[in-house]
Amino acid sequence: MAVLVTGGTGYIGSHTIIQLVEAGKKVIVVDNLSNSSKIVLERIREITGVKVKFYEKDLIHADDIDLIFRENDINSVIHFAALKAVGESVEKPLDYYSNNLTGTLNLLKAMKKHQVKRFVFSSSATVYGDPKSCPITEDFPLSTTNPYGATKLMVEDMLRDICKADPNFNVAILRYFNPVGAHSSGRIGEEPSGIPNNLMPYITKVAVGQLDYLNVFGNDYDTHDGTGVRDYIHVVDLAMGHLKALEKLETNCGLVTYNLGTGTGYSVLDLVNSFSQASKKEIPYQIVERRPGDIGMCYADSSKAKTELNWEAKYGIKEMCEDSWRWQERNPNGYRGKRDGNVIK
Repeated sequence: MAVLVTGGTGYIGSHTIIQLVEAGKKVIVVDNLSNSSKIVLERIREITGVKVKFYEKDLIHADDIDLIFRENDINSVIHFAALKAVGESVEKPLDYYSNNLTGTLNLLKAMKKHQVKRFVFSSSATVYGDPKSCPITEDFPLSTTNPYGATKLMVEDMLRDICKADPNFNVAILRYFNPVGAHSSGRIGEEPSGIPNNLMPYITKVAVGQLDYLNVFGNDYDTHDGTGVRDYIHVVDLAMGHLKALEKLETNCGLVTYNLGTGTGYSVLDLVNSFSQASKKEIPYQIVERRPGDIGMCYADSSKAKTELNWEAKYGIKEMCEDSWRWQERNPNGYRGKRDGNVIK
């Protein structure tokens, strides 16, 4: 029996695959490689010693997804595949609704056809909209401030309805906050295409000299230094949360929802200063206007995950910055480094 990981060559998916393989799970990966590289699979094999089965397919093609289920004995799915940039979603809402919703519907239909009843969904803290207070618990009101968040909330609603209709369908909705960091080996990490949308890869690109300075979007929020506050969580901690969620689904728990975060909020400038200390690099920045769809403060109460999943974040801001810098320093061009024969330098 295997775990199907959609979007598995992406940032969070690749780190989760490592945790699954190291836990003895058989893993099958599907990804359209629109925002990732097949080289990730080579790095996963290097780290784990295991070659995972891979399909280069797109979830918007229902027949391709059905083929994967017909060819493999799949008993659970972890669903990462989606477009994910808040700012871009404001500019291109149709792309986000078309890709994120259609792909998920096709996947769920294939699961129903092949009687696969365990589903871990990669949701987001964006479903809390602009929360009136922090820390955020799972029972906070749900709303969105951007199309990306709207697609996550719509999928959550679909999953709640499916579970009502089918009591044997088990779903873990994981609302995670702001993933940063990289595998301690320095072999896999976050590789955004073009100018990064997320803060940490933007900082690391400045540190390695590929960008001149960091744009800080707004310094007039109601926070301790005026810049936005977020709950940054190490990607390896986040990956472990998915493994714990799979274990929970094996108990036939129905639908469960968990925040995955550290419970500590750091501002943009807090992260800049911490990264400077970890890398010994100065990070020049300039203040620019707020970005559409952004909110001032967002950090988690993850006590429910600790109680029910026996999960909590182990890594702090120091390790997040050190691992991010190790990845960027060793892979200044990401997975698209210089080739020496068939070797990626």
